[in-house]
Amino acid sequence: MTQSILELCNATVFRGQHRVFDNLSLAFSAGEHVAILGPNGAGKTTLLKLLTREISPVVRDGASIKIFGEERVNIWQLREKIGVVSHEFQARYEAIATGLDVVLSAFFGSVGIHQHNTVSDEQVQKAEAALAEFHINDLRDRQFLQLSTGQQRRLLLARATIHNPQVVVFDEPTSSLDVSAAFQMLRDMRTLSAQGTTIILVTHHIHEIIPDIQRVVILEHGKVSFDGEKSEALKAERLSAVFHTPLSVSCQDGYYQWAPRSP
Repeated sequence: MTQSILELCNATVFRGQHRVFDNLSLAFSAGEHVAILGPNGAGKTTLLKLLTREISPVVRDGASIKIFGEERVNIWQLREKIGVVSHEFQARYEAIATGLDVVLSAFFGSVGIHQHNTVSDEQVQKAEAALAEFHINDLRDRQFLQLSTGQQRRLLLARATIHNPQVVVFDEPTSSLDVSAAFQMLRDMRTLSAQGTTIILVTHHIHEIIPDIQRVVILEHGKVSFDGEKSEALKAERLSAVFHTPLSVSCQDGYYQWAPRSP
């Protein structure tokens, strides 16, 4: 039986006073690579925060959320099952830290390593193995804040995979990256996919949808407007309507691109 990652049933979710979702039902399973696509404000980040249990739906009859089949989740155990690569987290990383510190911080759920954190030899070995996995050993002793955006992002990828998670969530993974770093991130995503890691991509850029992803969920105004095969999701007419601009769409070697089209 395929393991469930996320099961949302009739979920109503608020961010502050704003209701983002009303009676949202959605499910993701292990081994199923999924892209969550939509314009800014569609609810993509809120869905990500539901998955990582940073926020919870309104408690009411007929509504539920399960993560890996469980309604109650141990956050520390969840962090070992789900890794997250996020440009938002990268922007928060203002601590003075080396590349090794960044990866080690995954063991403590922290930004950087602090005086009260006790790092074991085993943790250092695992962190160094993660650096080696992505061929960034040379970043081990360099200051995070002095690195390029692409180098920083790959350190966060190593951090996200330190526990060999079942799922890695990529939140706009190529945002602010130059073309070389962006393509490297896409290659890293495909490597993880080939190794059996489930990929969940949260994006509003269709070029980030790697060929391994076949299911696309499109969110609009807090509702699922489409959930199905990638080839159907990424049709020009559909995307033009979702993003409120005339678009043409092309596909080469399994990667999609869009361009403006005259009205």
